[in-house]
Amino acid sequence: MTTVTATPDAARPPSRLLLLAEPGRAFGELASFYALRPLLNGLPRGDGHGVLVLPGFMAGDTSTAPLRRLLSDLGYDAKGWNLGRNVRVDNARIEAMMGCVEEHYDRTGRPISIVGWSLGGVFARELAKMAPEKVRLVISLGSPITDDRRHTNATRLFEYLNGKEPEPMQDGNFRSLAEAPPVPTTSILTRSDGVVHWRGSVQCGDREDCENIEVVASHCGLGVNPVVAYAVADRLAQEEGAWKPFEAQGLARLFFPKRALH
Repeated sequence: MTTVTATPDAARPPSRLLLLAEPGRAFGELASFYALRPLLNGLPRGDGHGVLVLPGFMAGDTSTAPLRRLLSDLGYDAKGWNLGRNVRVDNARIEAMMGCVEEHYDRTGRPISIVGWSLGGVFARELAKMAPEKVRLVISLGSPITDDRRHTNATRLFEYLNGKEPEPMQDGNFRSLAEAPPVPTTSILTRSDGVVHWRGSVQCGDREDCENIEVVASHCGLGVNPVVAYAVADRLAQEEGAWKPFEAQGLARLFFPKRALH
């Protein structure tokens, strides 16, 4: 993991050019995901543990369906949240998500992993803080994991729908987003993200089990990018309690930039 010290002056959203390029790039990633689907079935298989997949802001379970189907085929008990679109951030929604974690944990009989895309990754981390004994691993995809909303192009829409201080924040929660949960945590990020600036997705700190993985992807294509699928499958396939830092193997190394995140 690369240790990074972020400063408030560095907070800014991605360029408008990257934002405008998002739809076309994401469509290409979706096409490549399905084109390479037979090969993706050869990724490391899981041990059957539960995986809860949370969608990004304004999205629902449909957006995560390709990834969930892949994870199911790889042997995981992969489920969506079944809570509609990810729009409102209030106490009722947090309670409903916690119910998803508890139901999945109770049904499978062991800690689950949570994969969250964008805002879903923020939720994944916070849920793991609330119930670390029920969560095995957290993976966030292009998530704004800082308390400074200036890192994202979705700030105005988010605050229009939820206010500057959503209900959970008014109760003293969601105020230390940069603090990783007490479980192994992976942040997958891309420097060409058009929605969340990559600096806003970097995990900072000295914990060995908190890592950053850089990929080449769009924000809207992270959940259907074959390279991201490789990284997610690799992380989930680790034995419980035997976490090791990510290291791509063979030709896959070509698709994971090794650059300092600062």
